[in-house]
Amino acid sequence: MLNFTDVTEFILLGLTDCREWQVLFFIIFLTVYIITMVGNVGMILLIKISPQLNSPMYFFLSHLSFVDVWFSSNVTPKMLENLLSETKTISYAGCLVQCFFFIALVHVEIFILAVMAFDRYMAIGNPLLYSSKMSRVVCIRLISFPYIYGFLTSLAATLWTYGLYFCGKIEINHFYCADPPLIKMACAGTFVKEYTMIILAGINFTYSLSVIIISYLFILIAILRMRSAEGRRKAFSTCGSHLTAVIIFYGTLIFMYLRRPTEESVEQGKMVAVFYTTVIPMLNPMIYSLRNKDVKEALTKVINRICLMK
Repeated sequence: MLNFTDVTEFILLGLTDCREWQVLFFIIFLTVYIITMVGNVGMILLIKISPQLNSPMYFFLSHLSFVDVWFSSNVTPKMLENLLSETKTISYAGCLVQCFFFIALVHVEIFILAVMAFDRYMAIGNPLLYSSKMSRVVCIRLISFPYIYGFLTSLAATLWTYGLYFCGKIEINHFYCADPPLIKMACAGTFVKEYTMIILAGINFTYSLSVIIISYLFILIAILRMRSAEGRRKAFSTCGSHLTAVIIFYGTLIFMYLRRPTEESVEQGKMVAVFYTTVIPMLNPMIYSLRNKDVKEALTKVINRICLMK
């Protein structure tokens, strides 16, 4: 039996073995990746240079964009390389690193989404106390938890991945080093890894999703109590964009990680993984900017300022 110390590389089977499809996928995912980088880096810079976006909501949004940049970059460049390469390999160290950052960034993102839901509750439910309750120090503490917890959780999960044994089979039925296909491929050491994966995912998804659901229940109550129709419309618009991102992200992750790895679930999960690794990081800045009046106004001012300088 070969463990991670004996295996030097893995073969990533990718989405398809048809050459024509591989070229088409390369063009599509390269375009998606460029849009993701431009959208998220642009959102970070816009929030940093725009005084009107100097609020906790946009502080958390800039961190969501930051995580999306790294989340997409952890998977997409290697996938693009393998789409045009004949070998389609990844070193065992590269596989382990990819697993570590993927698990860490997933946990960071789900808890940032929970923090953003709590922030919206404080802004809509307690507008008079919002500035004092959500001070700079409080925001830094709230955003620190997802990073610390996410990377510590990932360290433990990656060590369990390191404990998997392989009987000479090194072909991963995926386009990145994901836990379910690795567990399905392994011939020993799978029991602990499989159940810790499901338990960790179940606990963390449940906890973060509970914070989001409870926050939005209180937000809904607060919105229904508003006398101003314009205020209700603006609140629903802001919260609607957040919920859209949450539903897509959680839905795809739950489909992937809260099931026992089988041939069928791994194959289905490979298709679903395209959404949360490439599509959702691209959509997040669009969801938050296209439906947000403040972001659009700030972007217009920056564009006008650039035009005047020319």
